[in-house]
Amino acid sequence: MTDAKAPRMIIAAGGTGGHMFPAQALAEAMVRKGWEVTLSTDDRGARFAGGFPHTVKVEQVRSATFSRGGALAKLIAPLKIAGGILSAMGKMIARRPSIVVGFGGYPTIPALSAAWVLRIPRMIHEQNGVLGRVNTAFAPRVQAVACGAWPTDLPKGVEGIHTGNPVRAAILSRAGAPYPEPDAGTNTILVIGGSQGASILSEVVPTALSMFPDAARERLRVAHQAREEDLTAVSDTYAGAEITADVRPFFQDVPQRMSEAQLVIARAGASSVAELSVIGRPSILIPYAAATGDHQTANARGLVSAGAAIMIPETALAPDALAEQIQTILATPGAARTMAENALTYGRPDATDRLVALVEELTGDRQA
Repeated sequence: MTDAKAPRMIIAAGGTGGHMFPAQALAEAMVRKGWEVTLSTDDRGARFAGGFPHTVKVEQVRSATFSRGGALAKLIAPLKIAGGILSAMGKMIARRPSIVVGFGGYPTIPALSAAWVLRIPRMIHEQNGVLGRVNTAFAPRVQAVACGAWPTDLPKGVEGIHTGNPVRAAILSRAGAPYPEPDAGTNTILVIGGSQGASILSEVVPTALSMFPDAARERLRVAHQAREEDLTAVSDTYAGAEITADVRPFFQDVPQRMSEAQLVIARAGASSVAELSVIGRPSILIPYAAATGDHQTANARGLVSAGAAIMIPETALAPDALAEQIQTILATPGAARTMAENALTYGRPDATDRLVALVEELTGDRQA
């Protein structure tokens, strides 16, 4: 049964994991503190609701995007959004929340717009180093802009607060894990390309590692996440070079594999950058060139500036250049360990606590 006296929060988030996972972390923390939490999202976001605490009420809202669909869909988009805003306003007038927190994506428009009209405290959290379209629009209209990546490109006149990106409990359990010394001279490399893998990494990384001298290849142990359609080609390249490799479409145990790796080769998604900085591992980052606003390049800047990562633009990714960078990191005494230590200086394992502190500051509810 809902406690009518409990402070109430509305969390608004779009229907992708990048938006929903940080939202879930905040929801879990606020529920533990006795808050009533409502998740405002679309039908895609509702699919992630199973990971939220069971006490979180899920409200599916009407919203729309102007960037997808045909002419008719774009024509009726404003009507859908307006309907969603009016519906959200009605619910907030009936039961006023203490704060509305947006995590990006078009489904956040109704809740944040209604909160702006009704002058309800509001904040946003941006996971990437470049604000998404919706967060860009609302950044001047909220009391706080929490930034996952740092530095973050912000609209003129808007100041951000570096909270970091909340990470999974499995990552937190390995925060600052000791850097693994090569076992009997082996070098373990983890290759991850986002939840669906990355074809360009599957094309270039195995070829690059095949260029290593015989003795160096014998010491390699590779865990490579690849798309289903790339599995055979990736496995064959490693086998042809006599490199021990575990190639799969998905790894359930990424936290363990990351903590056991001497080097990680990855895209520069917000979650991957956060996990690398919390566990503390050297990395070679290849930002996704087609990412909106080139936000993955922005995501990588912090780790690169900290001396924890090397960034290679996708357009410059070639097997020989990558092979040279890998060997430089692994063969230079102390280089990888120093990069691992530098990654930890950039990490924010307390990102969720920082978000909670912002909520309490904006609502004046430090005793909640």
